[in-house]
Amino acid sequence: MREAGMSVRRQVLSDAHVDRANAKVDDFTSDFQDLITRYAWGEIWTRPGLERRMRSAITLTAMIAGGHEAELAMHVKAALRNGLTRDEIKEVLLQSAIYCSVPSANTAFSVASQALAEADAEEPSGTN
Repeated sequence: MREAGMSVRRQVLSDAHVDRANAKVDDFTSDFQDLITRYAWGEIWTRPGLERRMRSAITLTAMIAGGHEAELAMHVKAALRNGLTRDEIKEVLLQSAIYCSVPSANTAFSVASQALAEADAEEPSGTN
C-alpha cells in the first residue's frame, strides 16, 4: 500500500510537492507521513469507486468544512491536476457557502485564488 500510495500522492500533489514534504520528514513526523501515505493515498485514493475528479471535489469541501486552509491550497492545485476546471472549483466553493458557512467559503475563495495564482506561476503555459 505504501508504494501505491506514494505513486498516487505524487500524481495528485506533484513530485515537487512530495519531494518538499519528504525533505522535512524527521524521526518525529516519519510515522505520520507513513500513515497518510499508506492509508489516505494507498487505501482511499486508489479505490476504484470514485474517479479522482470526484475525490478532489469532496476533499475541497472537507478542507473548507474543517477550516484547513493550508491543506485547501494544496488540494486546489491537486484538483486542477485531477481535471477539475477553475469553474468547477468555484462551484464547489459556492456550494460550500451554503452547507459549510459563508465565512468558511469566503476564506476558501481567498485561499483558492492564491493557490490558482501559484499554479499559474508554476505552469505559465496556461494548461491549468
